[in-house]
Amino acid sequence: MRAFSRGFQDDLTDLMRWRRDVRRFRSDPVDEALLAEALGAFSLAPSVGLSEPWRLVRVDSAEKRALAVENFEAANAAALAGYSGGQAARYAGLKLSGMREAPVQLAVFSDEGTTKGAGLGRQTMPEMLRYSVVSALMLFWLAARARGLGVGWVSILEDARLTRDLEVPEDWALVAYLCVGLPEEDGEQPELERLGWEQRETTLDLLIR
Repeated sequence: MRAFSRGFQDDLTDLMRWRRDVRRFRSDPVDEALLAEALGAFSLAPSVGLSEPWRLVRVDSAEKRALAVENFEAANAAALAGYSGGQAARYAGLKLSGMREAPVQLAVFSDEGTTKGAGLGRQTMPEMLRYSVVSALMLFWLAARARGLGVGWVSILEDARLTRDLEVPEDWALVAYLCVGLPEEDGEQPELERLGWEQRETTLDLLIR
């Protein structure tokens, strides 16, 4: 079994600590070689039955991006309507998308109809395909952060609408819409914690004995 030095372990902990859901991006373009390196994390990711169900769509056209922004704004307005009082005010003040600024935008899907892996490990839990995509996304997120790139996961979207707008196969399920670019800032505390939306639990608080 490969052993890693204490220094590496500490660096890995720092990388996980400094991973951020970035929503404020600089206008600088992303170096394509750097992006390719980070995307290489997908080829290292685990997947159920070695199915590798992730499908990445790069959203570059102004038309497709505008449709994605319209989708977000409609879903965000609906979400805001579900809050009231001070919480509604706090929600309205949050920046929940970098879709207008991020130079690179990726829609990541799970191919629910893939035959790769011959169904191993997902006969009783077909959702393992989507879990596999999430595992790959986290590796990409860390790889991007290690290279100075910021990643923002936009989840306030109507998934069926985005699938139609991007004209992808019907059996692809949206897992994430990612904004990628150079972050505008690099604060020590995640924004939602800093703004008091919620506080992080410790591992010991969550451990069930």
